[in-house]
Formats: sequence, structure tokens, C-alpha cells
Amino acid sequence: MLRIYFTSDDIARTRIATGPDPLWELVLGLQMLRPQRGDLLFTAWRREACRAVRQAKLGEMLNLLLALSPNVGYFPDFLNPSKAIHGLDQGIEALRSTPVTMLKRDVRRLAATRRLPSNARRVADGEPAMLTDLTEAMRICYELIVLPYRRSVDAALERERRIRASALAAGGVEGLLTSLRPMMTWSSGELRIPGHRDQELHLHGRGLLLIPTYFCVSGPLTMLDPDLPPVLVYPAVRGPEAVPSRASGVPAALGALIGSTRAAVLEAVGTREETSTTVLARHLGISLASASEHTTVLRHSGLVFSHRDHNRTLHHLTDLGRALLEANADALLP
Repeated sequence: MLRIYFTSDDIARTRIATGPDPLWELVLGLQMLRPQRGDLLFTAWRREACRAVRQAKLGEMLNLLLALSPNVGYFPDFLNPSKAIHGLDQGIEALRSTPVTMLKRDVRRLAATRRLPSNARRVADGEPAMLTDLTEAMRICYELIVLPYRRSVDAALERERRIRASALAAGGVEGLLTSLRPMMTWSSGELRIPGHRDQELHLHGRGLLLIPTYFCVSGPLTMLDPDLPPVLVYPAVRGPEAVPSRASGVPAALGALIGSTRAAVLEAVGTREETSTTVLARHLGISLASASEHTTVLRHSGLVFSHRDHNRTLHHLTDLGRALLEANADALLP
């Protein structure tokens, strides 16, 4: 059982993530590539995702990623740096900057529970080229198994945040924590998570960041290292309507033409009511700089136009951009 101990300062500093954490969704998605208990909603997604990953021919990097993210037992803390909550680019940069002492410790812990590929030693040694190759493989996997399904992810997480925000408004942080039954129970400053490995986490005034996730089915998770920023990752409430479905506007053909992330930016501009650069970055799990770069390229290509609204830059499809999306959607029809 996991026991998390709160002080009054911790209660005041407990909050819910405002958007998906792309690296948590990726790591949990990689785990979901292998069948596990409670994953019936993901059968079709697994078939599509496995096919996409195989076609990417990532070779030994994919084998290493799967070895580093087993769906049972411990997996390394360094795969989920706290900065990833601000976007995929920030998370990848933070992962590449992980101290060697942490890499060695985490890989050693994992190696004590299972056999690892020989190139895991290069990760443990912090070889820059290996970390670059590893994180680029993670980026590709994110674009293949998470990004095309972001509409389903966002819908489920938005529903989850509404549920928790209602509990927070009605009962404060204690009402919020109480609302997370039966996954966990709150009583007298202690949050208990049954079914978790035996672990105690003292927050010491740092507060707790609650991160609902779409691809988590095994139950709440946290970091093993108590000195890392405290997080509790847990499965968002899902119903049968939350089956992961590929966003119709971002099929492989358009991604092959202009790049999968840029295709996702174009589709998001065409389907979201508010399309500021900040909203696009948060929606797609990319950095603000990356979102700005992609919209600039799309604007110079005549696919979007942008205008200032006070301190925001808003983006809209041009006729050419809309025609491209609609033609691409028509190509999906049998």
C-alpha cells in the first residue's frame, strides 16, 4: 500500500494538472502495447499502435524503450521528469539532462528485476548520443501511439477535471481527495492507495500534483525517489464512449506530407474554437516555441492566417488549409 502524508501546507498546495503530461501518457501507452488487466477499451488502439510502431522500424531503440517501461513492477523515474507537464519538448530536454547518478541508480534498480538489453548500460552511463537516440525514439512513438488519439485523450481528461473541480468547489482539497474513492482513501492527513507497492511518501510542505492519465489502467502511480517533485498519477474516469479513436483529420497520408506534428497543428486549428499558440501547445503536448514554429511554417505556406488579440496570437485556417484537411479526410472514405 502507498501512504502519502500531508501537512496543512501540503493540503494548501495540492492541485490537479491542467493538461495531459505527454511523457506519462507515452510511457503508459508503451506499457499498453502489451495486454494487461483492465485494458479492454484499448484492443483496437493496440492493434493500430503496434502496426504503426512496427512500420517505424525503430529496431533496438524500441526494444530498449519497451524494456525500460515494463507494464508490471518498477520502471525508472527518469523517464518522467516533472518538466514534461509543460510539454513534450520540455520533458525530452529534461530527460536528456538527467544526472548520471540518477540514470545509473534507476537502471540498476530495473536490472535487478529483469534482464535488460546491452545498450541499457549506455543509458546508465549518460552517453549523450544514446540519450539523443532514446528520446528521439520516444518522440516518434509519441507521434505514432498518442498524438493521433489526442482528441479521445483530451475529452476523457477534461471530463475527469470537471468531476474533480466540482468536488474541490464543494469540499475543498479534502473533498477532492475524498472524491477519488475507491482508488484511494483519505483520512486524517493520510492518503492511502491499496494495491500499490509498499511505500511511504512524506510531502513535507511541497504539496501534491494530481495527474489524471488516459492510458493508465493499473492503478495510481508515483515516483520511487521521495526527493523528486511529488506526483500521483491515476487513471481518469472512463466510460465505453472513451474508446481511443484516431482523429479523422490527421491520418498517415497528411502526416507523411507535412509531418505528423504539423498535421496535428493544422487539424487543431481547424477544429478548436480557440486556437492561440498557447492553447495549441497545451493541446498537442509540445512547447510554446515549437507550436509557434509550426504555425509560422503553416502561415508562410498559406494554410493558416494569424492575428493578434491583446496579448495572444490566434490562428485560423485559410481556404487552402481547409481544402487540404477536407481533401485528406475524403481520402479516408472507402
